[in-house]
Amino acid sequence: MPKPQQTIWTSILKPSLALLLLYWLAPIQLVQAQEIALPDIGNPSGNILTPAEEERLGRAFMRSIRSTMPVIQDPLLSAYIQSVGDQVVKGNTNASGSFEFFLINSPQINAFAGPGGHIGVYSGLITTTESESELASVIAHEIAHVTQKHLVRTYDAVKSMSLPAAALAIAAVAIGAATNNTNFAVAAATGVQAGLAQREINFTRSHEEEADSIGIKTLATAGFDPTAMPVFFSRMGKASRLYDNGKLPEFLRSHPVTTNRIADAYGRANDYPYKQRSDSLGYHLARERLRVLAFNDPREGIDFYSKSLEEGRYRNEESHQYGYALSLIGNRQYSQARELLAKLTSLRPTQIEYLAAKAELDKLDKQPEQGLKTLEYGLAEHPGNYPLSIYLAQALLDIGKPQAVQPLLENLLSGHPDDTLIYKLLAQAAGDSGNKTQGHQYLAEYYYHTGALKEALMQLEIALKDRNISYYESARMAARLKEIRQEKKDLDDRDK
Repeated sequence: MPKPQQTIWTSILKPSLALLLLYWLAPIQLVQAQEIALPDIGNPSGNILTPAEEERLGRAFMRSIRSTMPVIQDPLLSAYIQSVGDQVVKGNTNASGSFEFFLINSPQINAFAGPGGHIGVYSGLITTTESESELASVIAHEIAHVTQKHLVRTYDAVKSMSLPAAALAIAAVAIGAATNNTNFAVAAATGVQAGLAQREINFTRSHEEEADSIGIKTLATAGFDPTAMPVFFSRMGKASRLYDNGKLPEFLRSHPVTTNRIADAYGRANDYPYKQRSDSLGYHLARERLRVLAFNDPREGIDFYSKSLEEGRYRNEESHQYGYALSLIGNRQYSQARELLAKLTSLRPTQIEYLAAKAELDKLDKQPEQGLKTLEYGLAEHPGNYPLSIYLAQALLDIGKPQAVQPLLENLLSGHPDDTLIYKLLAQAAGDSGNKTQGHQYLAEYYYHTGALKEALMQLEIALKDRNISYYESARMAARLKEIRQEKKDLDDRDK
């Protein structure tokens, strides 16, 4: 069975993507931006998309994002950004339905919102913020764009398209707006609406002001520091003066920080009681995990952490020790890593990040059974935990127990129906258990959710060749094949 390609640390955008968009989306001659009258977005209640339609568009949007951007699939980091996002959502009284938060592997300082409550956060934003409330402030701002239906205008421009083509166009707009990628945005604009230039696609000033206002209220209601937003804006504004070569951080390009905007944000924040909120340990651990992943060589991490711990240059000593342990594991210094992790787990025996690191160490140090026990202990303490379930599934596959993986991950799949990592592991588990046909089905879903429709179709066609499958199973697969084939046709029709 073919193995899915890894896409976590690939380049942020494929160089030919803008050209592909021009190829896929029907070209229309651009006119001068000042001649364009932007469509009215309507009121925040929204009357263009039903909740079901928005959910379908959002899922198609995510398939486009996964096929074009390096979405981080690290279970611990994914769980962290979802956790903090969920906390922020609780502070927005207009929020309804589910929100999905995901990380993009890029040093850019930015975030973007998509339809259906899908919000992307660049890893560079987490490592640049100086508090968890600052991170929450940007997330709150993006949530407000979703709840206030600021994306409706874009959908209004593409509603005549098929669902996959519309999702692709909106993904291009979101990425183009967030990255200031002119070619990418113009390609999207070409298919979205005649004459829309990049600056006309970006959220209007009134949208930004509304997102700031609602975002600050959201922060206060959710228990974060409401002044974190103006503080972050102010720091970004000061940093902008250092960029005299035109290479501003992407956050400043898509969210221009002016003196008036900073003053307005401070004014709004002062309407709420000051709240000093300590950063969670999860925030510090996520920052250090991202830092470790960014090192080109684990020896760089060992040098960095050993010096910073020795000299006391850290904001959180415990998270620095965690980063040091991860670097030691990466450099195969297992004895030192084990000693350091023993100290950390003695402080917090059930901390998920420490248990996962210990299990990884056991695996690499040729003690997989011990690592399995560590993960089973962790799941007993945290039933249904997403990262621990993923790591346990991988550990079971590593020691040749695939039959135990399927019930574990199928239960997890009900709460994560679009999770590509779960489908990938299920495909391996089914194949290793001897059920090749089911393995091809799971692999088809993996490819489908990563936007690789051709590969998804190929896997289903292989599965349907099995003459031993039941009539019901054959009919179900045939229906799925027809559905994906139609989606691919809708995209291919843009060629004509």
